[in-house]
Amino acid sequence: MSIGTSGRIVIEIEPESKRLLYSALARDGLTLKDWFLRNVEHYMTASSQLPLTFSKADSSSPFDTAIEQAGSPTNGVQA
Repeated sequence: MSIGTSGRIVIEIEPESKRLLYSALARDGLTLKDWFLRNVEHYMTASSQLPLTFSKADSSSPFDTAIEQAGSPTNGVQA
């Protein structure tokens, strides 16, 4: 698909998908342009933010690390 310099965007979709999309937009009181621009803004905002990743290593608190380093209560004590 070519990318021109005008402000127009042209895409082809299945006629049934087009009908369903326009029906849903009408139900919500939106035009295709309104819906598209809202989704462009959301996409651009989301893609410009750094992703947040959470893993077990990232979620440990300093308290958890101190406990791990100290070991079990009997660490160093021989029976």
